[in-house]
Amino acid sequence: MTVDDTTSDGDTDPHPSTPATPEPPKPPPASPVFHEVDHTAEPSDDPLAIRLEQLILGAERRYTAFQAARTAGVSMDLASRFWRAMGFPDIGQAKALTEADVLALRRLAGLVEAGLLSEPMAVQVARSTGQTTARLAEWQIDSFLEGLTEPPEPGMTRTEVTYPLVELLLPELEEFLVYVWRRQLAAATGRVVQAADDDEMVDRRLAVGFADLVGFTRLTRRLEEEELGELVEAFETTCADLVAAHGGRLIKTLGDEVLYCADDAGTAAEIALRLIETLSHDQTMPALRVGIAFGTVTTRMGDVFGTTVNLASRLTSIAPKDTVLVDGALAEELSRTGDAPVSEAEAAAEAEKAAKEGTESPTYRFGLQPMWQRPVRGLGIVEPWMLARRAKPASD
Repeated sequence: MTVDDTTSDGDTDPHPSTPATPEPPKPPPASPVFHEVDHTAEPSDDPLAIRLEQLILGAERRYTAFQAARTAGVSMDLASRFWRAMGFPDIGQAKALTEADVLALRRLAGLVEAGLLSEPMAVQVARSTGQTTARLAEWQIDSFLEGLTEPPEPGMTRTEVTYPLVELLLPELEEFLVYVWRRQLAAATGRVVQAADDDEMVDRRLAVGFADLVGFTRLTRRLEEEELGELVEAFETTCADLVAAHGGRLIKTLGDEVLYCADDAGTAAEIALRLIETLSHDQTMPALRVGIAFGTVTTRMGDVFGTTVNLASRLTSIAPKDTVLVDGALAEELSRTGDAPVSEAEAAAEAEKAAKEGTESPTYRFGLQPMWQRPVRGLGIVEPWMLARRAKPASD
């Protein structure tokens, strides 16, 4: 699920002017420069904003875009691509860049020059890092710092509180960010090295699940903005905790919907049922429905793509409330691994045989009930299976 983020570079001056006396032509720049943009995209000149920026970046503004690129030994074209990929607007000729920006350009370009990354891959690294950290920074400001910077005494402004608070928090948050990133990098690297072959590193067989709140659109018309925000945060937090606790990976949250994946069908099924069971006991939450599909998935920049993902989404849209629908491939995988019987008739026959022979009957975690075949837009005829729990797990 991606969004086309292409932009037009053909900006022109809406108010051209002609000087009374022709000026001598200026020599062309040695390299392409950042396109001029609206001043709203220029760095802020607010004194506090500049002080906070210097505190956070650890350096003062020194360079224009051209000067930073030249100092880093990088072409303006590549510097511009890196800058935009990280999610920042073009800055024209403003002196807005620091030694840290020069160092970052030099490091990325050095990885390309050393042959460790191709140029397109380096741009992807910039884009994926920028997108991830942008969301984190926005969340921290909106939900964290905003609450903590309420003026503690009458007469104090939030401005007077923000700077010392950021000064105290910055080193701790930075250390924690690096710690979590290293932990996540270690986990992701472990999954890659355990892949069966090189192709499996990118195109892997995974179980993909969507969990969707029922009637969320109607709910948005009834709740106040603050109540809606609290509900969404509680939903996302609950889902994230359950997915992580039971061995899945949360791919992303979309307000009323979460997307997760797991390496095996049993883990994905367990997570889905836990989500239904947990949220059904919360009176403040709408009903939930989950769809899971199993198959080849393409992973890019922390996201997942492909027919398996689309099928999981479609199954979610047709699932009754408080139920889990799975595709035939996931049902087959659960049967293959012994997590679910091939059919209830076979399970009954096995139990009867075990009773006659005085042996222990096979136990299954899940039960599967075939549903009516139905056409699904873009995917043809699909036969979903309803997933249910057969027996309580031995331990929680």
